[in-house]
Amino acid sequence: MGPNKAPHSLGQAVAMTGCADANTGGFIFGEEQKNSAGVGRQAMLLTPSPPGTRMGKAATLNQTMVREFILVGLSSNPTMQRVLFMVFLPLYLLTLAGNILVLVTIVHDRQLHSPMYFFLSNLSFIDICHASVTVPKMLVDFLSAEKTISFGGCVAQMFFLHLFTCTEIFLLTVMAYDRYVAICHPLQYLTIMSRRVCLQLTGVLWLGGTVHSLALTSMTIKLPYCGPREVDNFFCDVPPVIKLACTDTYVIEVLIVSNSGLISVVCFVVLVVSYGVILTSLRSRLSMGKRKALSTCAAHLTVVTLFLGHCIFIYSRPSTSLAEDKVVSVFFTAITPLLNPIIYTLRNEDMKRALNKLMGGKVDAEK
Repeated sequence: MGPNKAPHSLGQAVAMTGCADANTGGFIFGEEQKNSAGVGRQAMLLTPSPPGTRMGKAATLNQTMVREFILVGLSSNPTMQRVLFMVFLPLYLLTLAGNILVLVTIVHDRQLHSPMYFFLSNLSFIDICHASVTVPKMLVDFLSAEKTISFGGCVAQMFFLHLFTCTEIFLLTVMAYDRYVAICHPLQYLTIMSRRVCLQLTGVLWLGGTVHSLALTSMTIKLPYCGPREVDNFFCDVPPVIKLACTDTYVIEVLIVSNSGLISVVCFVVLVVSYGVILTSLRSRLSMGKRKALSTCAAHLTVVTLFLGHCIFIYSRPSTSLAEDKVVSVFFTAITPLLNPIIYTLRNEDMKRALNKLMGGKVDAEK
């Protein structure tokens, strides 16, 4: 067809236009052609690539790379933050001093080299680690304008928090079993709770805590995080962090309840039943030695109630924010580790005697 000839039909004209569009971008000349080309390039840049393509994968990767989170904290008022700093700094220092003192006392006094005090020393060590995971960061944030934590720091905080929490739950259960054997089977106590058995139980509970923490942390970091960064607490924990994910987290929430929540509830029931059996056994024979055992069990029950109460409250329900969450979390991370050495020393005559001996004081022989 020559350049001066017109198309014979509408179909032929459309075919010519389509052919021209395919080869030259259309019969557009001058400024119109430039504008059309610019708009086309803009459209190509703004149009998202399909997920399966290389560009789509890169865009998805960029969306998931949240580099840091913002911790909302306990208060946004600078004056209140300074007050809270002055309150929690002495509490943290007392927590370290009290638990270190318990550890040194047990190691120093050979009369305390028994299974019960071996587990108590493990409890003091865990309490030091447990408080140190969250409280130092909280104290720093009280004096900082920007309360941020890196993605890696947040993951590390979640991992160690659940490691020490789960390990302590298992340890409290083992301590209840130890008291059951000591009170209900005193003649076989040293045979059943031998040094080898104590070491094996300690290894198992630390292994269980590690597996539990790895499972929860790995599920959390695999979620895509592409926008919201404010963690509604003063530390990183699984429930508030997964709420920031850009996907449905219903399955993860169910797994948290069935994992952390179930462990807390089952261990709490086992502990209550164990101490119920012990108290029933002690009811009819309240000699001086039995009163001492009853005092020890009361101390254990107090610690169990304070510690497991938080775990059941936080992890046995879906990830919904309640006004009480932060109060419970503060008590769990900053107060309970301080109360443990106080409870065990004030209600334990052997510990008071050993502390007096360590400090060079007089030991009351009647105690």
